[in-house]
Amino acid sequence: MERIGFVGLGRMGRPMATNLVRKGFDLAAYDINLAVVRALAEAGARPANGVPGLVESSDVIVTMLPSGREVEAVAAGPDGIFAHARPGQLVMDMSTIEPRVTDRLAAEAARRGLGFVDAPVGRLASHADRGESLFMVGASDADFARVLPLLQAMGTTIHHCGPAGSGMRTKLVNNLLAVASCQLNAEALALSQRFGLDLAKTLEVIHGTTATNGQLKLNWPNKVLAGDTTPGFTIDLAHKDLSLIIAAAQAETMALPMVSAAREAFAMARTAGHGANDFSTIVDWFCGLTATQKPRLRRSD
Repeated sequence: MERIGFVGLGRMGRPMATNLVRKGFDLAAYDINLAVVRALAEAGARPANGVPGLVESSDVIVTMLPSGREVEAVAAGPDGIFAHARPGQLVMDMSTIEPRVTDRLAAEAARRGLGFVDAPVGRLASHADRGESLFMVGASDADFARVLPLLQAMGTTIHHCGPAGSGMRTKLVNNLLAVASCQLNAEALALSQRFGLDLAKTLEVIHGTTATNGQLKLNWPNKVLAGDTTPGFTIDLAHKDLSLIIAAAQAETMALPMVSAAREAFAMARTAGHGANDFSTIVDWFCGLTATQKPRLRRSD
């Protein structure tokens, strides 16, 4: 079994790494937060002596970091992964970052004789806790086969989307719909409350027509409509992804007017102090903005 190095033990990375340890993988871990490294070590991981030590003791290096800036620094910085890597190792980035950063890292990895995979994560942190994540993977066939056992240990749904870079671009297309639809849902439900309509009956109608969508049908009834604003995926992260989507589209000389409008709404919600809340609570912010009652389902609904 290959030795795994895991960099980035945040809300998504820590449960993913923990599931690898639980499934019997030999895993070294590193994060700037040493407390989470110690906690993972108690579960059976090996604490790494920084990125250089992690690279030295690993065959496959996984990164799960906040943004392209951190990924590029960890991978291509002067004391990063590439500086200490040896031919035959493989780097798998699972962060959600700018596709052109992914392209640069994949090209540099190939130049150094390294494999490279981008495998951004779908679903929520709660799914990562249970080992039920979804992965959109960009990789050669050989590299995909090499990382497949890791992905199977961390998730239940794995899509090989094409060569390196395809996973990241697929993630952005998916999140365009998942996040932008939340703003449409917010406006629609706010209008229903302003009209004085019964929320349960309104949703029953919507879910029986082509107007329905996954956020409104599957996520919102268990989150904001049930009064649960604890973050599974925050407004801050939703805004980040919309910004990545718009930047990636601009790089292709393509305008996305509806996504741009949704990003501005999420930016306003962040400014109003809602950034750390679940992204379904965009409806609560909008209702506050328009002096409208927040939509909530009764338990019997």
